[in-house]
Amino acid sequence: MENQLKKDKQEEQGCCAIDEKINLNTAQHAEDDGHGHHHSSSEKATLQMFVPAIISFVLLVVAMGFDNYFIQSWFTAWVRVAWYVVAYIPVGVPVIKEAFVSIKKGDVFSEFLLMAIATIGAFAIAEFPEGVAVMLFYAIGEIFQTLAVQRAKANIKTLLDQRPDEVTILENKVAKTIKASKAQIGAIIQLKAGEKLGLDGELLSDTASFNTAALTGESKPDTKTKGETVLAGMINLNSVCQVKVTTAYTDSKLSKILEMVQEATAKKAPTELFIRKFAKVYTPIVVILAVLICLVPLFFVADYHFKDGLYRALIFLVISCPCALVISIPLGYFGGIGAASKNGILFKGSNFLDVMASIQNVVMDKTGTMTEGVFKVQEVVFNSDFNKEDILQMVNAIESQSTHPVATAIHQYVGEIDTTLALKKVEEIAGHGLKATINDKEVIVGNFKLMDKFSIAYDMNPKSIVDTLIAVAYDKKFVGYLTIADSIKEDAQITIDKLKALNVKTTMLSGDKNSVVQFVAQKLGIKNAFGDLLPEDKVNKVKEIIAKKETVAFVGDGVNDAPVVALSNVGIAMGGLGSDATIETADVVIQDDKPSKIPMAINIGKQTKKIVWQNISLAFTVKAIVLILGAGGLATMWEAVFADVGVALLAILNAVRIQRMKF
Repeated sequence: MENQLKKDKQEEQGCCAIDEKINLNTAQHAEDDGHGHHHSSSEKATLQMFVPAIISFVLLVVAMGFDNYFIQSWFTAWVRVAWYVVAYIPVGVPVIKEAFVSIKKGDVFSEFLLMAIATIGAFAIAEFPEGVAVMLFYAIGEIFQTLAVQRAKANIKTLLDQRPDEVTILENKVAKTIKASKAQIGAIIQLKAGEKLGLDGELLSDTASFNTAALTGESKPDTKTKGETVLAGMINLNSVCQVKVTTAYTDSKLSKILEMVQEATAKKAPTELFIRKFAKVYTPIVVILAVLICLVPLFFVADYHFKDGLYRALIFLVISCPCALVISIPLGYFGGIGAASKNGILFKGSNFLDVMASIQNVVMDKTGTMTEGVFKVQEVVFNSDFNKEDILQMVNAIESQSTHPVATAIHQYVGEIDTTLALKKVEEIAGHGLKATINDKEVIVGNFKLMDKFSIAYDMNPKSIVDTLIAVAYDKKFVGYLTIADSIKEDAQITIDKLKALNVKTTMLSGDKNSVVQFVAQKLGIKNAFGDLLPEDKVNKVKEIIAKKETVAFVGDGVNDAPVVALSNVGIAMGGLGSDATIETADVVIQDDKPSKIPMAINIGKQTKKIVWQNISLAFTVKAIVLILGAGGLATMWEAVFADVGVALLAILNAVRIQRMKF
């Protein structure tokens, strides 16, 4: 699939009746809580949605009882007609109104107009029960469609809308609780321990530790210092801190992500676009055929009854209504986006669901994708002549004087610093390491070049070890070394195994040294791996893969790898919710930073596509059969109802099934 096709798909933004109807239906049955959020009004609203249909159903059943089983002498003439009209009004008037709205917008041959003509026509030929029944079942189908959409949106909102409703601000040193949406830029938020930040801002306190899981998927504390940026969704872990608001509520990163997913259905999949274009041609043709079915026999059949011809034409119209396609197919893709969001995978459009379903090669960065992106001590190898714990405490004390990631890794491994150690004459030797005096003994911590610099003899070959090495010398004697590496993620192996099971190739590209890349690749079973790459090298590698006519998904941070992300068919960002650049660049964002979500995203794409095509096949097959029967006078209005509303309901139920699947 060519990159230009990807761009074309992104530019397909045209909205049709079904999009507006989905939005209108959802809005009509939601309430604003005053914080910019919309929540379904639960069971009460759902019941209210069914009230018109229940009223029509009760009146219809009673009327049919009077017609066939409990015959009443008074239930004739105008009384009978009026009864059926009253039964029709609750479900028919909203559809007729929508038909007029569609005509004003230029969409003459809408499903609303077809249903209005068919049911009013049924009344015109005195088929009152069938006229009410057709509209009743259509209305029920619309309700189920609305509920399905609401459920998909609820999945997205539950996952993404991490913002608290209220914040505590300081006005003249007095704490005041206000709605988060009302907080102004420059306001000072007082955040207690355990509270979640409502807006993006700048930390005013000296230090504060935050749980950033809502943004990055990392549950470990992230310590921020004065002046650093903190984001909406972060949870304050320790003491009270103060934050200066720098971004409006609606412009926070979480708000942007929420908006991104809600608008994702604007980017249509090719199948969806085709069906909509098809429906615009198909519906007028069917209307013309219905007119011909009614009028043509007048010229060829001697004893032709116009009422019978009109009845056949009306049946034909009901059957032909394309709502099973134009409702269930977008709903299938919307359900796929909702199911993905529920599992922490954010698709920017239904078009990317289709592309993910056909991915042939997943090209991934190493650091932060298959590895944690955080240095950790892997192994400690010390000479038995020295006390391991004592030496580690000395190393920890010396490294506490450095801000290097290696120092952080050692501190996390050893723990609290022993303050009883008499640390003196600390000297940092650029590019080599540190030297200090502890208890009047010289301690050297750094790379092996530092050992050579001070003529410290060692009996090993540093090149034989892949990981980063930190050598230690005490009192002019070589003690041993620590190996430090970026550890492989827990589910990295599962990811590669699942991709292989899906017959998807994997390629690893990294700027890290090649020996490390090959070690990780070998451990995970990735055959194609390349290290020591510059950004332009990565671009060339991906071009080579695309030249083989393979569909490529690139997985990285979406910032440093922006050129490769733009080149690939799908750009996937790992844990990128904390970065504006990632949001803008990536087509798919994996919220919890787990690579195992990559094969899950492919599976969701495949299942969505499968369900969509099941719905297309079901709708066309049933409609074709009943259309032929209807044109030949062998199908009644009840068969027409099944061919239209029944198939639509089955397709909708099939579409929402994806939200219950386990991937």
